[in-house]
Amino acid sequence: MREIRSEELTRVIKRLCKETCYYLPEDVRACIEKNRKEEPWAPAAEILDKIITNYHIAEENSVPICQDTGVACVFLDIGQDVHITGDIEAAVNRGVSEGYTEGYLRKSVVSDPIERKNSGDNTPAMIYYNIVPGDKLTVTVAPKGFGSENMSQIKMLKPADGLEGVKAFILKVCEEAGPNPCPPVIVGVGIGGTFDKAAYMAKRALLRPLDEPNPDRFYADLEEELREKINEMGVGPQGFGGKTYALKVNIEHYATHIAGLPVAVNIQCHVARHKTEVI
Repeated sequence: MREIRSEELTRVIKRLCKETCYYLPEDVRACIEKNRKEEPWAPAAEILDKIITNYHIAEENSVPICQDTGVACVFLDIGQDVHITGDIEAAVNRGVSEGYTEGYLRKSVVSDPIERKNSGDNTPAMIYYNIVPGDKLTVTVAPKGFGSENMSQIKMLKPADGLEGVKAFILKVCEEAGPNPCPPVIVGVGIGGTFDKAAYMAKRALLRPLDEPNPDRFYADLEEELREKINEMGVGPQGFGGKTYALKVNIEHYATHIAGLPVAVNIQCHVARHKTEVI
C-alpha cells in the first residue's frame, strides 16, 4: 500500500488552480487555430484572432484567460493501492482556497444556492472520485465557468426515441444555447447510465483531448456528424456568424436500464481549461 500525504494533494491542487486559469491546453489552442485557418467569414475570423491574442497575453503575463475563473471541478482517479493520509476533501479545498487567493482569481462560489452568500475563497470545490487500479493518484483540475454551464441540459428520453431522438436533443440544446456560452464551444455528451451518471459522463467527456476521437467507431462518426450539424447552425464565434460554432463534440456512453435512455449535454466555452498531474 502506497501512502500519499494530503499536504501533497493540497500543493498540487493549489498550483493547478492557477495554471489552468492562466494557460489554455495545447490541444484546445491547436483546434482553435485550425478552425481560424478554415473560417471564411471575416467577422468570425476576426473574433477568432482576438481569442488567440487573448490566450497568448494570458500565458505571457500569467493572468486569467477569462474573468470567470469558474467553480473548481476536481477529478480524483485514486489507485486502489493508494492510501491518502488525512481528510481528502479538506485537502482539496485547502488547495483551491490557496490557489484562488494567491492567484488573484475571481471567487465565484456561494455557500448556499438560495441565500447566495459568497464563500470568499471559491470553495467548496466540486469533487469527483473514481477508484482505479494501481498505486497512483491522478488529479485533474477543470475550472468551469457558468456562462456555458447554464446552457447545459439533461433529458430522460424513451428507448423508442432511439438514435434520432438523441441527435435531436443534442442539436436542440446547442441551438437554444446560441451565442450565450461564448462560442466556439466544446460539447460534452453523456448517453446512458442513470440521471446522475449521464451528467457525470457529459462533464468528464470535456476532458478528452480534442485531437482524440472516440475509440468506438460508431460514436466517433456520431461526434463528427453532430459537430458538422451544429456548425451548420451558423452561430459562429461569439454569435457573429460563420461556420465555427462547435470545435468538437465528445461523447461518453454507458449501459442503462431497459426502460431508459438518459442523455446529458454539458456545454463548454472555448476557454476549455483543464490540467492533469499524476502523484
